[in-house]
Amino acid sequence: MDIHQLELFVAVMESPSLTRAAEKVCLSPGAVSLQLHNLADELHTELFVRNGKRLIPTSAAQRLVVHARAMMTLTSQIKEEFENDLTKDTRAFHFSTGVTTLIYQLGKPLRELRKQYPKAEIRVTVNVTEETLAGLRDRRFDLGLISLPVSEEGLKIMPLFEEELLVLRHTAKPVRGGRVGTLQPADLANVPFLLYPKRSNMRQIIDRKFREINVIPRVVMEADDTEAIKRLVESGFGYSVLPEHALRQRTGFFQTFRIAGHRFSRELALAMVRTNFPRKLTESIATALQAMLKG
Repeated sequence: MDIHQLELFVAVMESPSLTRAAEKVCLSPGAVSLQLHNLADELHTELFVRNGKRLIPTSAAQRLVVHARAMMTLTSQIKEEFENDLTKDTRAFHFSTGVTTLIYQLGKPLRELRKQYPKAEIRVTVNVTEETLAGLRDRRFDLGLISLPVSEEGLKIMPLFEEELLVLRHTAKPVRGGRVGTLQPADLANVPFLLYPKRSNMRQIIDRKFREINVIPRVVMEADDTEAIKRLVESGFGYSVLPEHALRQRTGFFQTFRIAGHRFSRELALAMVRTNFPRKLTESIATALQAMLKG
């Protein structure tokens, strides 16, 4: 027994004749009759009796049609839940991104996504890169915006752009964002630093850049939140290294600097799980975001 046989059976039950039922399912009356005989044989029961040219359902057929309709409803629900047609996909779409990127770079793109995909239920979760990658691999997230480098095993990576990282330090007078000074590597020796936690991908990027200039930062405090780090720097607790987008177009009690002869930066990318059956909505949203964000 299969769902196709049950669908043919229901069509016969709901049609005035076998011929009309066959027309409805685009098969010959002989093919429909054969499937009904096979179904009856498998169930070891009689489903119809013939009265002239008419087929009369038996009591067994009346009982079976209730189960058949329930099976067809369940099959339809399963198909809908796993629908991979972009225009029919109504499942929630889960997107994970870092808080700094969300605040400073994703406002307009997310608004555009809601316009382009009005039927999609887009849910945004704020995570560090490590948590985003874990969520992608266990299928909690459909798409993630991450900092590189990461292990690409099992992932499809779509590069976006490079973002400069700037050193900032406290100043007694407010400074308008935009002007960037220059420091020598030696200027950073033995000064206190407020950095992201060691477990974070951003901290690994920053530590690697410090090794390139032969500086071992004296870390006195760690924080996950970019805005919290800025406030601590403005309060005079030490230096830090933060993404350029989080430092532009505002007045604050800090100055920003580049390191002479060296470029501090991070690469941002979109990531999704590699699979033989990619979700078309994920691919479409990833392509749209890449077009909006790629530098």
